[in-house]
Amino acid sequence: MSRMMLKTLREAPAEAELPSHKLLLRAGLVVPVAAGIYSYTPLGWRVHRKIEEIIRQEMDRSGAQEVHLPALQPREP
Repeated sequence: MSRMMLKTLREAPAEAELPSHKLLLRAGLVVPVAAGIYSYTPLGWRVHRKIEEIIRQEMDRSGAQEVHLPALQPREP
């Protein structure tokens, strides 16, 4: 972790309106790549995987089953 290059922001960009959006950008967990499109930074992806792991452990402990629902796009005519 100490070797990771991490860029954080002192202030949230003006276009960030939601508190969660501001925090993600300021913490350096996501970066904008195009209008309305964001990408995880290496640290952001690591946090994402850790949260998934915690949720999966809790679901397993309670006997729940994991279901993956891919995003479906309508077929163009």
